Amino acid sequence: MGAGSFGKNHLRVIHHSPHAELAGVLDSDRARAAEVSSPYGCAVFTSLEELASLADAAVISTPTVSHAEIGCRLIELGLDVLVEKPVSNTLAGAEALVEAAGRRGRILQVGHLERFNPAILALESVVTTPLFFEVHRLSEFSPRSLDVDVVLDLMIHDLDILLALMGKKPEEIRAAGISILSSKVDIANVRLQFPGGCIANITASRVSTERVRKLRLFQPHEYISLDYGRQDAVRFRVKPPLGIDFAPLAVVKDEPLRLELENFFDSISTRRAPRVTGGQALAALEVAIDILAKIEEHASLVAQTLAAATSTVPEAS
Repeated sequence: MGAGSFGKNHLRVIHHSPHAELAGVLDSDRARAAEVSSPYGCAVFTSLEELASLADAAVISTPTVSHAEIGCRLIELGLDVLVEKPVSNTLAGAEALVEAAGRRGRILQVGHLERFNPAILALESVVTTPLFFEVHRLSEFSPRSLDVDVVLDLMIHDLDILLALMGKKPEEIRAAGISILSSKVDIANVRLQFPGGCIANITASRVSTERVRKLRLFQPHEYISLDYGRQDAVRFRVKPPLGIDFAPLAVVKDEPLRLELENFFDSISTRRAPRVTGGQALAALEVAIDILAKIEEHASLVAQTLAAATSTVPEAS
């Protein structure tokens, strides 16, 4: 469901998977659906009901604001669904998806793609007691996904990963963000404090001049630097008495989208929970929405400061 830029990637990967058959495509623009389905020889559906009658599961790759409505409808029609991230633009929408999937006994997986990045898979095996994270996710400007703020568009990936690595939600949030090229927040900086004292400093921007996807983790006696784009990570450790030992983590490179979809197909077959459940995606969304509230609070404070400063500036004679 959804034949946009990322929907095309799903079509390609599903078409080549030995574990699923591509039933067809549905998009509000039927001409576009026909165009993207042509290389794969699959059907172009005209309604959700037709889709549901000819498929066992669906990938929802539509604008975020439509995820809850479409996802709930397909779940009620008996399908397992993979919903692209973020799971919804509202908590009510996300909760409705989780409730519907639980009530109907359907698989609900959410497309937090970076959880399937081979570098993250390698990192998970060496995390002990995280004390500090430094995360940068910067992108060049694109008109895609401007229906949501950069926090829901880009930072949500890292929020999901941090929650998975920490196993708990933050107890304190500080955040600032500004709009530059859109009516939404385009760049944001966030400081999270988790129970136990771990700090995460996250910067997300969709108005950068370069593409950066990096995470740095500090824990007792070591530091790990991870690059999402290169799918690699290097581990630096203290080597007594005064040395530093460093070595790359063992990363088996692969396409994260292929790994994500294969996990979805496995969950459909075995009825085991997927790697990224609706509940986990809801938790990440809750933190993201709290961050947006903090950004708004900070913007209001800055506005008051500027107004006060302006009122005290003496007029030129």
